[in-house]
Amino acid sequence: MLKIAIVDDNTFLIHAIKEKLSFFSDVAVKHSSLNGSELLTKLQENYNLDLILMDIEMPVLNGIETTQIVKQKYPHIKIIMLTAFDNDEHIFNAIKAGADGYLLKEINPKDLYDGIVETLNGGAAMNPSIAMKTLKLLRNPFDIQNPRDQEEISLSNREVEVLEQLSKGLSYTVIADHLFLSPSTVRKHIENIYKKLQVHSKIEAVQKARNHNII
Repeated sequence: MLKIAIVDDNTFLIHAIKEKLSFFSDVAVKHSSLNGSELLTKLQENYNLDLILMDIEMPVLNGIETTQIVKQKYPHIKIIMLTAFDNDEHIFNAIKAGADGYLLKEINPKDLYDGIVETLNGGAAMNPSIAMKTLKLLRNPFDIQNPRDQEEISLSNREVEVLEQLSKGLSYTVIADHLFLSPSTVRKHIENIYKKLQVHSKIEAVQKARNHNII
């Protein structure tokens, strides 16, 4: 028996997925959750699952963040992203987080079942349009940044240097010493970095810079 969990913030869609899987006698849906946080609580009680069908855009804890945590804590559980979105950034981030497959919610029951079996056998379930986008991303990961993103995060060389120092957890004064600047100049650079990255904290700035391969 294949033990499955479903995570989606839309109860109607959970019901629809259960209905698709009800055609297959060897599939058991053990539980469903409305967000990643709810799933993690259920996994603490019982992590005897084979595979999770995971939505991406959810409140509290989204599918990408949840996938990352599940893969760290329960590496034996396979995860297929089951989403309405096939945009490049979602695919790229899902793969980086450790997702084992990526299918669209409009999938028919047979293809969904085949995708689950294929993934549990060590394959990677992907519908053709996702597979093509994944190949494109592998050839050129920078495609995930649209021109607007690139405009917003065109940091100067000095700002990148400051950000790299910041990512090491160094204080403004230590960064100033390392880069032969005054602490007030470092502070000004950091203000500009926050503005360009549209963030409000060091952690956010460093995370976003890493996501966009700036540092």
